[in-house]
Amino acid sequence: MLDIGVWQEIFSTMGKNKLRTFLTSFSVFWGIFILMILLGSGNGLQKGVMHNFSDAINSVWMWGGNTSMAHDGLNAGRDIKFKNDDVELIDNSYGVLENVSARIELWGGQYHTNYKNNYGDFGIQAIHPGHQITENLKLTEGRLLNNYDIQRFRKVAIIGRIVKERLFKEEKPIGKYVNINGIPFLVVGVFDDVHDQETERLYIPITVAQKTFSTGTNVGTITFTLGKTSVDESENLLNNIKNKLANKYKFDVTDQRAMGSYNSLKEYKQMQAMFSGINIFVGVIGILTLIAGIVGVSNIMLIVVKERTKEIGIRKALGATPISIIGLIVLEALVITSVAGYLGLIAGVSLLEVIANNMPASDFFRNPGVDFSIALESAFLVIIAGVLAGYIPARRAARIKPIEALRDE
Repeated sequence: MLDIGVWQEIFSTMGKNKLRTFLTSFSVFWGIFILMILLGSGNGLQKGVMHNFSDAINSVWMWGGNTSMAHDGLNAGRDIKFKNDDVELIDNSYGVLENVSARIELWGGQYHTNYKNNYGDFGIQAIHPGHQITENLKLTEGRLLNNYDIQRFRKVAIIGRIVKERLFKEEKPIGKYVNINGIPFLVVGVFDDVHDQETERLYIPITVAQKTFSTGTNVGTITFTLGKTSVDESENLLNNIKNKLANKYKFDVTDQRAMGSYNSLKEYKQMQAMFSGINIFVGVIGILTLIAGIVGVSNIMLIVVKERTKEIGIRKALGATPISIIGLIVLEALVITSVAGYLGLIAGVSLLEVIANNMPASDFFRNPGVDFSIALESAFLVIIAGVLAGYIPARRAARIKPIEALRDE
């Protein structure tokens, strides 16, 4: 098959039938092009949605609400507010839990922040140190809050990237003081997050907020991470905690408004399963489209074999072996499919690259593209498809008897 004469014959045949060669090649080109676009779009959709999981994927969040059901002789409409001892209760009762924390949100424009003459109304959250792990903060300068800050009531703060940009401009914030309602807090760290809006906040020790701003012992949200647990195990733990708190605060555990919760691990696994199904679906559609193109190549090669029946008969009469006949037909089909498939692969990947570079990222679609391993597998698939597309017509050609071929009209 490395004989230059064979290649000259193949290209000569293709050159004599330019339109047929083009249409045959285009069907393969379009099949692999659509496959790349579908797979890349599926990846872009998955990246966009998964981008929202910026917190620790094994985190659980719980918050109190307002009862909507009467229970144990108590009327509906009661506020359920968690307290400091609830954090201790959960932390001491379940050894498998990690980073058990509480959070108080100081919002509503009541708390003003300034550095010198630069002012801003940013979100201020009072937390335990473990909450920084749950939030999956990306420390860029300084340090995070620690247990000493909690125990010793240190007036320290870590600030988000946008807070730094607005208050400090070009100054280094570490070691400087920001004022929260006129009370100075030492900046000990700067953090970043994948979501810009989450960098428009400051974190301070929860004990300091309760003492300084007179928030009492109430906490807004309780969070923790689950370590290496399955979804079912995490749900069982969450239900157990709900029952414990429901008994303490005397509300019906089925009352969805009395207590809210969010199991990030459960949601994450569900999204993974959904996108696995989507990827399989788009992959099947793309492969079926490619198969349609390969069938077209095979049909065209059958026509080629029919047109060259006499030629094949003469070859066999002059001593050509069935293997050489099969090789010639298969090689011609392989050239068509490989070149067209490669061009389709390049076109699909290039279009995805253009989209990724020019389309603004969103929470639903970002950075569409195809993994390099997938591209290699697709190229290998095209080669296999080319061999298969030529093999059936080649077998027919190899079975032609010279005497019958010479009689063919």
